[in-house]
Amino acid sequence: MALSQQDLALFDSRGFLGPFTLFEPEEMKLHWKQLRLQLFNRTHAVYADTPPSSTLYNYDRHLDNPFLAGLVCRTELVSRVASILGPDVLCWRSEFLPKYPGEDGHAWRQAHCFGGLSDGIPHVRWAKSEIYDGGVTVWITFTGADEETGCMQFIPGTHRTIFFDDRKAMRYDPTRTNWTEVNGIRRGYFGYDWRDIQVVPNWEPDESKAISVPCRAGQFIMYCSGVLHSSLPHPGNTSRVQMAMTIRYAPTSVTIYDDMKNTNSISEAGASASLEKYGAVLVSGIDEYKRNAIRTHTTTGIPFINSCPR
Repeated sequence: MALSQQDLALFDSRGFLGPFTLFEPEEMKLHWKQLRLQLFNRTHAVYADTPPSSTLYNYDRHLDNPFLAGLVCRTELVSRVASILGPDVLCWRSEFLPKYPGEDGHAWRQAHCFGGLSDGIPHVRWAKSEIYDGGVTVWITFTGADEETGCMQFIPGTHRTIFFDDRKAMRYDPTRTNWTEVNGIRRGYFGYDWRDIQVVPNWEPDESKAISVPCRAGQFIMYCSGVLHSSLPHPGNTSRVQMAMTIRYAPTSVTIYDDMKNTNSISEAGASASLEKYGAVLVSGIDEYKRNAIRTHTTTGIPFINSCPR
C-alpha cells in the first residue's frame, strides 16, 4: 500500500494526492447508514458534553466508535501516510465535516500548528524549529462529493509558502457561519474568518489555479495541511448531504496539546472540552519519544491496531 516514488514526487510538488478508493460506493453508504445512528450515542465520546454548535462536537469520534477506530488504522491509509511521514506515525485527531444544502463553501486556509481557532494556542508543536514540519490529512467521504455538493479544492504547490499564521487568533463570531461572500463565492468557516490571520492582509489566493477534486463515496484524498485548501459551496440544487471526515496524522516526534496543560482542556467556537480522556493513537511503528498521551484502546475497550509495526 506504500506510495510509489512517482506518487511521492507528485505529493512533494503539489501537496496533495487522490482520490484513492478505500470502499466501493454502495459498501460505504451501508457503513454510513449504520454509523450515522451510532454517532447519536455520545455516552462514551471523549467530549461527550460539548454542545452541537461547537466544532468540538464532531472531533475524535474514532476514540469511541468501533468502525471509526478501525478506519483511522486502515493499512490502505496508514501505509501511504507513513511513506510521507516516516515509519512512526500518530493519528492525533479526526473531525466530521457535514455540508448541507445551501451551506457556504469552506474558506481558503492552511494549518501549521492548528492554533488559529483556539486563540492562537498551538495544538501541535513540531520537533524542529519550523512552525510546520509535515502533518498529513486524509479526507474521506461517506456520501460522495462533487461540485454540486461542494467538493474540496486545492492550489498546487502552495505548501511551500506560509500564507496564514495560525499562531495568531481568529475572532469567533457565530453570526458569520453562513452567507459570507468572498471574491464572489460564498465561503465561511464555522464562525471564523481565516483572513484575520493572513500574513499579508490584502493578499488573495489565485483561484484560477484551484483544482477541484470530486470523490465517490468511499474515496479519500491525502494532503499536507500546509497546502492551500478549501471547498465549494453547496448551492442546494440537490437535497444530497455531503458527509466527510478528516483524519489528522503526524510523526511521533510532535508534541500535542502541550500548551493546554494548565487547563487540560481545548476551546473552540465558544465552547470548551476536557482533554482528560483524549489520547493520540499509534497507528504505525514505535513511539520512542513518549511526548504525548496515547490511547491503546477506545473508551469502550476496543484495541487500536498498529498497521505497520516494527
